[in-house]
Amino acid sequence: MSDTPFGFGLPPEEPEDGDEGKKKDQQGGGGQGPANPFGFGPAGAGGADNPLAAMFGSLNPTDLGAAFQQLGQMLSYEGGPVNWDMAKQIARQTVAQGTSDGTKDASVGPAERTAVEEAVRLADLWLDDATSLPSGAGSAVAWSRAEWVEATLPAWQELVDPVAERVGAAMGDVLPEEMQAMAGPLIGMMRSMGGAMFGTQIGQAVGVLAGEVVGSTDIGLPLTPAGKAALLPGNIEAFGKDLSVPKEEVRLYLALREAAHQRLFAHVPWLRSHLFGAVDGYARGIKVDTAKLEDVVGQFDPQNPEQLQDALQQGMFQPEDTPQQKAALARLETALALVEGWVDAVVHTAAKPRLTSADALRETLRRRRASGGPAEQTFATLIGLELRPRRLRDASRLWASLTDARGVDGRDTLWAHPDMLPTASDLDDPDGFVHREQLDFSELDKMLGEAADKPDLRKKDASEDGPADGTGRPGDTEGDDGE
Repeated sequence: MSDTPFGFGLPPEEPEDGDEGKKKDQQGGGGQGPANPFGFGPAGAGGADNPLAAMFGSLNPTDLGAAFQQLGQMLSYEGGPVNWDMAKQIARQTVAQGTSDGTKDASVGPAERTAVEEAVRLADLWLDDATSLPSGAGSAVAWSRAEWVEATLPAWQELVDPVAERVGAAMGDVLPEEMQAMAGPLIGMMRSMGGAMFGTQIGQAVGVLAGEVVGSTDIGLPLTPAGKAALLPGNIEAFGKDLSVPKEEVRLYLALREAAHQRLFAHVPWLRSHLFGAVDGYARGIKVDTAKLEDVVGQFDPQNPEQLQDALQQGMFQPEDTPQQKAALARLETALALVEGWVDAVVHTAAKPRLTSADALRETLRRRRASGGPAEQTFATLIGLELRPRRLRDASRLWASLTDARGVDGRDTLWAHPDMLPTASDLDDPDGFVHREQLDFSELDKMLGEAADKPDLRKKDASEDGPADGTGRPGDTEGDDGE
């Protein structure tokens, strides 16, 4: 788990190119990169280290009009805890700047769209033998990075708002009640600034992520509506550039992963609300350092908005160390690991006999997660959570063991209800779970069968022994049986 939920601390490592990387960030005015998705360093510096630089560019005289206009929009914002209009704007600007290797976004051509559609169609055919869940991809689309941003922002809003809401509430609670009316304008301004700062951070994070993801399910959560499999041809090409694997195989393997995710999210109706509910439950356990926030309120200078950003960067938010919070975190980590582990196991079953590079691509994707790429980094930064690669491997082994013991149908039946899924402790002992749950399921079937028969017996007894006028009650019949 990240020590700085929502990413308000410094990144864990400096960029590999050190000062040169900072100079590039300053020149670009954005400051995004895999090592620091939000691109914010200590306040007061130029370029990426200035939280307003992403919005205002280099602040040269020709940009001042637009800069003041954006500042006015920021201060006049009266919406929710995050200024999502600003987040969208920053994300689009970040995408337009291109990735750190100089790759620019580009519209997807007809040939690429056709290739994606054919890859997803073939992937769905292969998956029919690997899972009992039917196809969940009603359509297949090829997106540019900008299109990915537009399509996924609603899901990011659902993920991030619970954490940001905690901050907005805390800003109104740090002053005594009798002072809140007098300080109303100041609190309103701080909330507007807070919404803008959150929007800027999230916009940069999503913009950076758009330059790296290959589909709509890279972080294990459904970021798009069910039934729409999406791949990003430009990012797929960059992903496979140094793999020495034919481009068609790379695209097909990634289409398998996307289509497998879509099957799971489309045919396990409770899964989306379970995952997003776990995120919300974890976010509700985030506490705000009110003493630090009080200092900010007391010293806040409207002419120095960087002051607020600096305070946010100093670790104002920490998860509560309570049993409820630990349970919420464990539930979320386990659920996400089970999703990714199931996809990993199913895709490997489908790809292994058909793609010569299946093993290499599988390991590449696992290492990509383990190395903390932008997808993992951004997700950890936004909600203070990191998926441990060990859990993903353990979950994959557990699903494979279930397939060996019960077959494809028996394995996939576990998705019928969240209570049937393995727990965090079960990931430590996959074989124990397989054999233990097999016995429990047989007992459960027996109990369910007995319960199903009892209402029929009561109904029969009531019709035979009850009054002819239909006023007989189950209690009367049960009383007769008791006698």
